[in-house]
Amino acid sequence: MPLLEPRPGALRPRSVSGPSPDRVPPYRAAGTPEPLRTELTELLGAEKVLWKVSDLVRYASDASPYRFVPQVVVIAEDIDDVSAVLSYAHGRQREVVFRAAGTSLNGQAQGEDILVDVRRHWAGVEVLEEGRRARVRPGTTVLRANAALARHGRVLGPDPASAIACTVGGVVANNASGMTAGTTRNSYRTLSSLTFVLPGGTVVDTADPLADEELARAEPALCRGLMEIKREIEADPALTARIRAKYEIKNTTGYRLDAYLDGNTPVEILRGLMVGSEGTLGFISEVVFDTLPLDREVCTALLFFPSLPAAAAAVPRFNEAGALAVELMDANTLRASVSVEGVPADWAALPGTTTALLVEFRAPDAAGREDCARRAAAALDGLDLVAPVPSITNRFTSDPRTVSGYWKARKAFVTAVGGARARGTTLITEDFAVPPSRLAEACAALLALQAEHGFDAAVAGHAAHGNLHFLLAFDAADPADVERYGAFMEAFCRLTVERFDGSLKAEHSTGRNMAPFLELEWGPEAAALMWRTKRLVDPAGVLAPRVLLDRDPRAHLRGLKTIPRVEAEADPCIECGFCEPTCPSGDLTTTPRQRIVLRREMIRQPSSPLLDGLLGAYGHDAVDTCAGDSTCRLACPVGIDTGALMRDFRHRRHGPREEAAAALAARHFRTVEAAARTALATAGRIPDRVRDRLLGGVTGAARRAVRPDLVPRWLPQIPGAAAKLPTTARSGAAAVYYPACVNRIFGGPDGRPGPSLPQALVAVSERAGKPVWIPGDVTGTCCAVIWHSKGYEEGNRLMANRIVEAAWGWTAGGRLPLVVDASSCTLGIAREVVPYLTPDNRALHEELRIVDSVVWAAQELLAHLEVRRTVGSAVLHPTCSMRHLGDEPQLRAVAEACADEVVVPDDAGCCAFAGDRGMLHPELTAAATAREAAEVTARPFDAHLSANRMCEVGMDRATGRRYYSALLELEHATRP
Repeated sequence: MPLLEPRPGALRPRSVSGPSPDRVPPYRAAGTPEPLRTELTELLGAEKVLWKVSDLVRYASDASPYRFVPQVVVIAEDIDDVSAVLSYAHGRQREVVFRAAGTSLNGQAQGEDILVDVRRHWAGVEVLEEGRRARVRPGTTVLRANAALARHGRVLGPDPASAIACTVGGVVANNASGMTAGTTRNSYRTLSSLTFVLPGGTVVDTADPLADEELARAEPALCRGLMEIKREIEADPALTARIRAKYEIKNTTGYRLDAYLDGNTPVEILRGLMVGSEGTLGFISEVVFDTLPLDREVCTALLFFPSLPAAAAAVPRFNEAGALAVELMDANTLRASVSVEGVPADWAALPGTTTALLVEFRAPDAAGREDCARRAAAALDGLDLVAPVPSITNRFTSDPRTVSGYWKARKAFVTAVGGARARGTTLITEDFAVPPSRLAEACAALLALQAEHGFDAAVAGHAAHGNLHFLLAFDAADPADVERYGAFMEAFCRLTVERFDGSLKAEHSTGRNMAPFLELEWGPEAAALMWRTKRLVDPAGVLAPRVLLDRDPRAHLRGLKTIPRVEAEADPCIECGFCEPTCPSGDLTTTPRQRIVLRREMIRQPSSPLLDGLLGAYGHDAVDTCAGDSTCRLACPVGIDTGALMRDFRHRRHGPREEAAAALAARHFRTVEAAARTALATAGRIPDRVRDRLLGGVTGAARRAVRPDLVPRWLPQIPGAAAKLPTTARSGAAAVYYPACVNRIFGGPDGRPGPSLPQALVAVSERAGKPVWIPGDVTGTCCAVIWHSKGYEEGNRLMANRIVEAAWGWTAGGRLPLVVDASSCTLGIAREVVPYLTPDNRALHEELRIVDSVVWAAQELLAHLEVRRTVGSAVLHPTCSMRHLGDEPQLRAVAEACADEVVVPDDAGCCAFAGDRGMLHPELTAAATAREAAEVTARPFDAHLSANRMCEVGMDRATGRRYYSALLELEHATRP
């Protein structure tokens, strides 16, 4: 047994109120049943089949209010895998659901049998025709696709608020549109072609000139049936007119019946039907979009009105003025968004009926923007605007920061309101559309209906298109509250259809919660055509049953998930998934959302073998392989820091002996530091091949004896010992330079001539006339990140107070800035130490000015330096700490002074090396950096630059390229 084994039972929930009605039943404790597990493993390979109960639970939730536990999860790598799964399902009467980002709001990404993950291996963008078109794989986020297109001044038509996380495959499968897409820029209107796999395994590329001929050979009955339905619709003028009328406003309820009118051949019809089909007709494996111009000039305002109907009544004048977006936010939404970083705090005091319109005009150039401003000013004339709190201006602006803040608040609608809901309640997101001319009337009716059923919903939406969303919270564990929700839904659907002839789903697609009401909206004749279409394309009913079509009138009340209370940090989570694309461990073990989902299932469970199974997997899959970088907090609109929660869990697992050892290391860190440097120097004298084999064996044995998650393994990329710190003078210094312990222990990249990082920073500061001073007693101090990241509370507290006290003295009470040469250490001293300081030291900390060395160079040195030479190209790896600090622009500024071309990879993210985590779990860094490394290695660069030594080591290992500090390149560029 390892010497410092984690404390058993440390992660067992502290309070369990009893089994929840929707808990995973005990018989599922063994995970995927036989023979399903064995058969799929033999068919696809063990690495593609997830079968543990913890795997099934973490895939059971998405952003919707539903929860269905699959029998098995398949990680499909390519079309062959998808075809194999479909063939297997056909032969054994099984069901298949495809899941990408899991951001759908109506349960479309959940299945009760075989769930196929089509996110992990399905990302990629190919820009075509100078950006006029783009070929996109289905697991690519909208944000990532638009990043590739932005360089060409183009953008995708659909622009959902969840663009940071939702994938293109899901956007097309749901015909999601967003703030500006309306009915003209959505997927249906901007698709050039699709490649998809039909339930029978036939692959169709609609761009292929021979596609219809090949489909007729492979699926003759399907082709005949599609053309027969087309003829029937076209022979019925009333039905044809009804279909055309339904799509004059936004509508994603049911199958896209106008595909039969717009398509002339079976392939063309299928191309249209696939859009919004929610994975019930086939798997979309590739999409080619016709892109749109990216108009970068904006004129934007957030305008406040006394009531929801008053705001809605103003929408037509902005539509007539040519606004591209008119977004509505009611008082509940505005107040809840105060939790979003950057939103004015005084919005919390807004009166209960206040409503805002976010209005934006866009233009390709400054002249166009001025024209927009004139039209906007004319539209404002005579409006009854209010300003009940000081931050409100009711003015149009083009200031990027202000405009970004407005949109950040709007896009956080679901998550911010969800985060503010009553604890333990389930969130429902509804999405409907009415003719824009009747929006004010619909708003008044909706408010009355909510009051009648005892709901105080939050309302927001795309007012320009008559499309509103509202959120309801109720207790899914309380049958009476479920019935209240059910009664409201029945009344709401009838109101929307019978009074307004509206769309029950405008852009979120039908999903489980609207499937029972499809016939109410479309009528029996059109609904029958949809059922017929499903049977024609998927006669065996393999794909996503009950997701879009369901005859059960209470289907929307089946599978509602309870939200048990968990740790306070995670409790606001609505499981939206916005955190997942940024998570370093997402392609290896679990994501932040999944960590919380698993924790909630533990709370649902009584003591049982199933709970033991969840706990047994959680230590490695959730706690140990979390990089702790907290970039999830940046992606989460309500700032949930799952990294902090995992650090707390690490602390809980420490025994007294382990905590004492960590505190002892902090007390004697001077000795630890010297020993580490000596060890590296000794290792550097051993031939590489012998050294790597020897030290690999030694550290491997130590890991087994002590604990694998405590003792780092030796990696060939670990640098040698650091050089001696340069001598500096305190007199005349413009700043105090604090070389981080990582740069006092580890040297720079092997084989690169020139100074060490401390020598380089001292040199460039001197050249710029801003000399820095390195205190003589920095040895033995640390930013405390080592202890903080591992959850060692006493060691963290000790070192945090030591560094602040030392910095106070070095900087003469904060009169000089403290320049820190590792971004993670800058973050540690500037922010992370604060909760662990004594009251007196917290007061000292408030007086300190802590500056990252890259920021120091960009803001204080560059203007005074002469660049004498540059490299042709440089690729940057911005660290996650720089993202927290907002220092990425400064890194780019330094790099642009040194290189003719500077590239930040579109897939740049946290490298997950995280101090020594990459040495504890090298597979974590490999998974986290895979996509960024692919971009970096796709072409040559003259320099590979970053701002943290261990991140540079991680990127060395990931790419085989030599990364080093941007300050080393700056020193070389300005060297006399």
